[in-house]
Amino acid sequence: MRLVGRLVARRLLAPAIRAIRTARTYVEPAADRLTIAPQDLRTADPTMADDIYAGIFVFAGQIVECRGHSPFDVPPPSAEWERALHGFGWMRHLRAAETPLSRANARALVDDWLRKSQLPAVAWDQETAARRLLAWLTQAPMILTDADPGFYHRFLAGITRHFRQLRIRRGEEPAGLPRLKVMLALLACAVTVESFRRWVRPLARRLDEELGRQILPDGGHVDRNPNSVVEVLVDLLPIRQVLLARSFPVSQALTAAIDRMMPMVRFFRHDDGTLALFNGASSTSTGVIATVFAYDDAQARPQGDAPQSGYQRLEANGTVLVMDCGTPPPAEIARDAHAGTLAFEMSSGHSRFVVNCGAPFRPIGDWRALARITAAHSSLVVDDHSSGRIRDKGVLARLLGPVLVPGPHAVTVDRQETPRGEEGSDVAVTATHDGYAAAYGILHERRIAVSADGDHVDGHDRIRPAEGRTPADVGYVVRFHLHPSVRAEATEVGIQLSAPNGEAWIFACLDVVPQIEPSVHLADSHGLRRAEQITLTVEPGGPRELAWSLVHATRSLVPRR
Repeated sequence: MRLVGRLVARRLLAPAIRAIRTARTYVEPAADRLTIAPQDLRTADPTMADDIYAGIFVFAGQIVECRGHSPFDVPPPSAEWERALHGFGWMRHLRAAETPLSRANARALVDDWLRKSQLPAVAWDQETAARRLLAWLTQAPMILTDADPGFYHRFLAGITRHFRQLRIRRGEEPAGLPRLKVMLALLACAVTVESFRRWVRPLARRLDEELGRQILPDGGHVDRNPNSVVEVLVDLLPIRQVLLARSFPVSQALTAAIDRMMPMVRFFRHDDGTLALFNGASSTSTGVIATVFAYDDAQARPQGDAPQSGYQRLEANGTVLVMDCGTPPPAEIARDAHAGTLAFEMSSGHSRFVVNCGAPFRPIGDWRALARITAAHSSLVVDDHSSGRIRDKGVLARLLGPVLVPGPHAVTVDRQETPRGEEGSDVAVTATHDGYAAAYGILHERRIAVSADGDHVDGHDRIRPAEGRTPADVGYVVRFHLHPSVRAEATEVGIQLSAPNGEAWIFACLDVVPQIEPSVHLADSHGLRRAEQITLTVEPGGPRELAWSLVHATRSLVPRR
């Protein structure tokens, strides 16, 4: 209720705050000239410049052919497509083409937008406007090359309008990553525009405060989405560069945030270069991750324990396992959070074997909502219910959208490392969550151990009574979603999992017969992909504990308790 009260109060006070800030802008200088352009670290595809020139715009998996009309006049096929269009992030593809035609096309499209007397509301959504301002600043050298004086003045007027509008409505954007994006765009603009330099220091202080709220001590983002760490870094690193280039001080808070986040990207990264799929994470460009790592001077190995972010990493001899051992993020920023407590992903070498379904790279039907339920994760599902509830009705949902409200209020974690001489250490993590305690009076306990040689992954899933509660006799299913490139085949000793490179693991369970069932991989940049999953199904009255194992096919196939 306190959160609802704060949100309502913020909305009621917003018009008055906006009016005061608007009055201040009447005596402020306009943008006079651009002195520097932040670098865009996102990868670009020069072949897309031809499509844009032809009036073909592909965003969020949807194609629109303008057929001679302005892209800003055609009916958008979806809200996601419309936000991407007005965010102008696609201009990096025109820059990558490095031709006079692509530069002229970029200038014409920006001018077309600037001349529009009416734009949809989404165009001035705070996060969309912040993304557009950052895109215009980073691509300014391309946009302004060979520009006539009239366009140059219109462009500066547009920069002024964005800078003022974002400051006037600052704080009205959703909490979390959108708010951080607004602060990054404002500071980038203040550093870039000569007449705005008076705002650099106060905006830098506000950015430091926002980084303190959002970047956790272990380097994770408060929304617990692995992609968010990369998303912040690709904008924060160039801002640090332009601050140094213009001889502005770089705060200790900004430097410390970057230093904490770099190892966290490595923490979530599998050896194939991709990030683990938790809490709204989808496909992330390996090129972007590699670019971020180019700025990592320390190249420190990640710690296995990320207590504030709520994750554990178990790694040995090329076998990597990442496990979600945290409670859901605060409701105010849980718009994309998933009910995947105690879910894990496992990779070996350059192949991912066990994964979560992940968030859809492109919004399709109800898949985004389905991706958030526990059954879309490699975890235990009780009575076909999720460990956390997605609230899409009521006052909170109207204010924030469909948010994940705590099922798990408490997650206990015990990590043990046992040295094995030159081989390294056996690593085991035991975690318990209470997401099913209120409805069923039970706790889910999961123990996963990785041997020092990396060839054995042994797991135990157990349902036990919650303290002071009478446990319900319910059935449950333990799911292991497989990467779509992995093929599963039943054998005499278990289920063999084969990767395209020939590497194979054997899954076995001592207590129930594993089944191979269909699944779907949502987090692929090419759209939905068919996949498979292994399920361990227990009916009411069945065993309350299951032992399972994943063993490299060249080693012993006997599950170890």
